[in-house]
Amino acid sequence: MGLVYFKEIDQDTRFAIWKIEETADELLSQLQLGRSERAFLERLNKGKRTLNWLGTRVLLRTMLDTPGYIDCPSDENGKPYLVNFPHKISLSHSYDYAAAMLSTIYEVGIDMELVRPKIQVIAHKFMKPEELAHLHPDQQYTEQLLTCWTAKEAVYKLQGKKGVSFKDHIYIEPFTYQPEGGHIMAHLRGPYQQATYPVYYERFGDFLLGYVMG
Repeated sequence: MGLVYFKEIDQDTRFAIWKIEETADELLSQLQLGRSERAFLERLNKGKRTLNWLGTRVLLRTMLDTPGYIDCPSDENGKPYLVNFPHKISLSHSYDYAAAMLSTIYEVGIDMELVRPKIQVIAHKFMKPEELAHLHPDQQYTEQLLTCWTAKEAVYKLQGKKGVSFKDHIYIEPFTYQPEGGHIMAHLRGPYQQATYPVYYERFGDFLLGYVMG
């Protein structure tokens, strides 16, 4: 299907969502890949992981609107970056959707998750007891937890370093979930960086998005 959502946050920063309905060959036909990228694809299992990887790259090409080669490796921490464009980037995917966020000024982070009650089972693994105590179990509890997860994931991607714990290093301030979207405050108190970020969230169909810049 292609591009299904585009949002310009400011003149320097934007994100978009691509619905992956193409085959791997159809996505490949829209890309120019280097030898290392083709080797990486060969190591992936032929299936969703391949489609997700290709989908994020086709979305990047669409957002950058260029016929040229896009060199997009990952650093030693697994954070993707652009070699031959000035943009900072963050990538995400969930099921048949790929998301990408770009900025020429800010570091960015984006996460996209399907809204499922399963998140309640693992809440204790990424939330401190005091964070959980601020939520309202009788009011869209799954959405509240996913808002916290996507916020922490987005901040994690923005800071870009391994060794940062969702539970121990990223704290979410008390908030009231707004179905129409809003923002929450996330405090990063990690081994490499200490900062506070407003993280924005919104629904996209059956999915929840969290994104941050800073």
